[in-house]
Amino acid sequence: MPTDVLNNRALNRALLARQMLLAPAPLPEGPGRAGAVIAMVEHLAGLQAQAPFPPYYGLWSRLAGFQPGDLAELLVSRQVVRIALMRSTIHLVSARDCLTFRPLLQPALDRSLSTIFGKQFAGLDTGALAAAGRALVDAEPRTFGELGGLLAADWPGHPPNALAQGVRVLVPLIQVPPRAVWGSAGQSRHTSAQAWLGSALDPSPSPGAFVTRYLAAFGPATVADVQAWSGLTRLAEVVEALRPGLRTFRDEQGRELFDLPDAPRPSPGTPAPVRLVAEFDNLVLSHADRARVISPDHRQRLNTRNGIFPGTVLVDGFVSGMWRITRSRGAATLTIELFTSVSPADRDAIVAEAERLLGFAAPGDGHEIRFAPLV
Repeated sequence: MPTDVLNNRALNRALLARQMLLAPAPLPEGPGRAGAVIAMVEHLAGLQAQAPFPPYYGLWSRLAGFQPGDLAELLVSRQVVRIALMRSTIHLVSARDCLTFRPLLQPALDRSLSTIFGKQFAGLDTGALAAAGRALVDAEPRTFGELGGLLAADWPGHPPNALAQGVRVLVPLIQVPPRAVWGSAGQSRHTSAQAWLGSALDPSPSPGAFVTRYLAAFGPATVADVQAWSGLTRLAEVVEALRPGLRTFRDEQGRELFDLPDAPRPSPGTPAPVRLVAEFDNLVLSHADRARVISPDHRQRLNTRNGIFPGTVLVDGFVSGMWRITRSRGAATLTIELFTSVSPADRDAIVAEAERLLGFAAPGDGHEIRFAPLV
């Protein structure tokens, strides 16, 4: 039987459906509210979070009625955490996923030591460094500056920052509140996941389950896509073992795509509302070929922002611009920079979504929406 071909729009609509960007999920009032937020974080397999607050905007765009306190309370109560995971990048995940994802990803993190630090770690006993670092952060949460300074006494021949970053790789370090708590401020202080959550890491996590979690949130996808998202290599054999339970497709370039049989795959003609997507959002960062959501030319414009991946504007499901919020003296300004001209109706929809976002981000401020000149 011939394999079905999915064009770029079909892949786009499948991705938007799974990311809850065609229609936000309902967020109930009452006792089930916190559980619904955690369920969304888990459905998304985490939200990229190297900056403190993008996950709030990421959940706002996917959960109807989401408020900052919904996530802040989960961070304080240790039901969600911020920790280095996929691609060695800080992600916000549930406590459950933290204990499962981190041991699966540890081999990729370990490989990064020589890539990042090279000769700085030559001859260093990484087991001893990990043990010393964990003892220090479990005694009390510490900044990397504090941790490196304390470690330097026993490893005087190595830069303190490299020692602290080595512990970040070797030990699952949680960034503890008040860091990333909406309305609060604080330095990045760290302790181990085991100490913070009072549980051991999963001793036998399933790579197959990890891949199916990815497909549920980002599929249909190639093996290269899963590897680009996770930072892991040699996943072809994992996917091959899953093949009997998966559906397969081809993209327009002939590449084999894998998917869960019952996952949503809407028609390519399904309407896609205008959306403002968070900075560093995994929607735009989780495939080897990102053409299903952003063109190569537009991707290049995003990649020139000094390492800061901006919030993006989706028009008809595809990235058509970026946004940023600036604040001064009780006023919040949301600036839209479009990459291409849009219809009057789409411009009105962008303004409406920007007003909604400002109401979430700065409810007590004056609001202004600006469009940067089209370049």
